[in-house]
Amino acid sequence: MSWSAAGAVAPSVVLSVKSAVVLSVKGTAPVVFLSDTAPTVPPESTQQAIGYPSLFLLVLIGALVPVVPTGALVSSAAVVAFHQTSPFALSMVFAVSSVAAFLGDMSLYWLGQRGMGSKNGSRWLETIRERAPEDRLAQAQRKLADHGIAVLVLSRLVPAGRIPVMLACLLAKMPLRVFARGDVPACLAWAATYQIIGILGGSLFPEPWEGVVAAVALTVAISVAPSLWRRFRGRTPS
Repeated sequence: MSWSAAGAVAPSVVLSVKSAVVLSVKGTAPVVFLSDTAPTVPPESTQQAIGYPSLFLLVLIGALVPVVPTGALVSSAAVVAFHQTSPFALSMVFAVSSVAAFLGDMSLYWLGQRGMGSKNGSRWLETIRERAPEDRLAQAQRKLADHGIAVLVLSRLVPAGRIPVMLACLLAKMPLRVFARGDVPACLAWAATYQIIGILGGSLFPEPWEGVVAAVALTVAISVAPSLWRRFRGRTPS
């Protein structure tokens, strides 16, 4: 009994079809072996070509429509980048996230300014008002009066703190260029914070999907905790 290579005169054949390898030994029936060498995930270049534009678009939309969990998106992207071999993967996630957040904030503030100057208001201004309860707005106005544009950095890091502070800036008629000076460090700090969460999730688990699940769970817990605490305090008898 002898082995022969593919393309030889002998009747034995070696074939590879997707993830299955078919081997035939002379005088015997073919035997199929499963191969685990077939790629199961896209290469890094494909992931990056699709992932970075998608991350930019989703964070931008999340800044304009404050219902998309942009922090979870950044943390998940950081987990994937942590497991890649490219030395610039994490830097690209940070740059894309911070730029998209800044452009989204600036666009929303500009739309809010247009709504403030319009007699009939605007849909965007109404959205901002709806997501800024009176107590949170009053608190944001006090902090803005005490600390100026520095409060923008904290508003980006506190869950549900960005919109009340933005509305306080609009009511104070803060110019767009002044708002931009405070929003730049705010977006950088925000992107760095959620990227660190993703890096921690990626370092704790060997598989990227495990780190993504952990990062998403942590960011959701962070975003929900303040509202749960306020609800608990409201029910606690004084």
